[in-house]
Amino acid sequence: MTDNTADAPSGTPAGTPAETPPAPLTLLGLGAMGTALAGAWLAAGHPLTVWNRTAARAEPLAAKGAAVAATAAGAVAANRLVVVCLLDDASVEEALSGVDLTGRDVVNLVTGTPGTARDRARWVTGRGARYLDGGIMAVPPMIGVPAAGPYVFYSGSRGSFEEHRAALAVPAGTRYVGEDAGLAALYDVALLSAMYGMFAGVAHAFALVRAEAVDPVGLAPLLSSWLTAMTGSVAATAGELAAGDYTRDVVSNLAMQVAGVPTFLRTAEEQGVSAELLSPYFELMRRRLAEGSGEESLTGVIDLLRT
Repeated sequence: MTDNTADAPSGTPAGTPAETPPAPLTLLGLGAMGTALAGAWLAAGHPLTVWNRTAARAEPLAAKGAAVAATAAGAVAANRLVVVCLLDDASVEEALSGVDLTGRDVVNLVTGTPGTARDRARWVTGRGARYLDGGIMAVPPMIGVPAAGPYVFYSGSRGSFEEHRAALAVPAGTRYVGEDAGLAALYDVALLSAMYGMFAGVAHAFALVRAEAVDPVGLAPLLSSWLTAMTGSVAATAGELAAGDYTRDVVSNLAMQVAGVPTFLRTAEEQGVSAELLSPYFELMRRRLAEGSGEESLTGVIDLLRT
C-alpha cells in the first residue's frame, strides 16, 4: 500500500494535494503597464524574470526580488511563459528577432489590430512557440486590484491559456474569447471605440454649458447617471441584431429621433458650439430613415457602417 502522507507538507492533512507553487514567468517591457504587471506577480510570489531596453527601469523590481536579464534572449530562455508588454508591434519584432522561441508560450499584451495579432501569431508559431494575444481592459493603477474590475481579453492557443490561466489571472481577470488570435484585439478596440463615443458625447455636453452659469461639477453626476441609465440600450441593440428585427419593442423610433435633430443642431449654434462630434451620427440617422423604416430603432445605423 502506498503511504499518501510521505510527501505531504507540514500541516497538510493526509491525502490533501499540496498547493501548486506560483509559476515562474518572464516579462518583456517595463513601461507603466509592464511595471504594474510585474508588481502584481511579485506580490503574489511568482518568480519573475524581467527585461527592459532601458535597464534602469528594472532596478526597483530587482529590489523586490525580480531577476533582471541583460538581453531579451536571456529573459526568454529563463522561463516557458513569456509575457510581452512593449510599446508597439514593431518593438515586439525587434525584441524577439533572432530569439529562440522553441517550446515557449508567448503572451502578447501590446495593443494592436486584429490583423496585426494574426500576423504576429503566425510569426511566433512558425518559430515553435504557442501564442496568445491579449487586450488589457484596465489602466495601470487598476492592475492587481480586483475590486477595480480589471480584466484582459485573450485569444489564440486555448492550450496555452488553460495551462497558464492561474498566472495570467493574478494581475487582472481573464476572458478567453477564441482560438482566432485576432479576437482579443477586436474585442478590445470595440469596447474602446464605444468609450471614445461616450467621451465625444460628454465633451459636447460640457461644451454646451461652458459659456453659461452652469457648474460643471454639479452637472457631472447628472451626466453620469443619465449615461448609466442609457446603457440598457446596449442589450436591446444586441438582441435586435441577433434577431434581425429592428422594430420590436421600440420606444423612441427612428422617425421621432430624426425629427429632433434640428433642435440639437440649433442649440449648438446658439451656444457657439461646433456640432462636429454629433453631426456624423445625425447624418447616418437621416440616411437610415431615407432607406429604411421610421418605425425602427437606431440599430439600423450599424448596417450603414459596413463598407
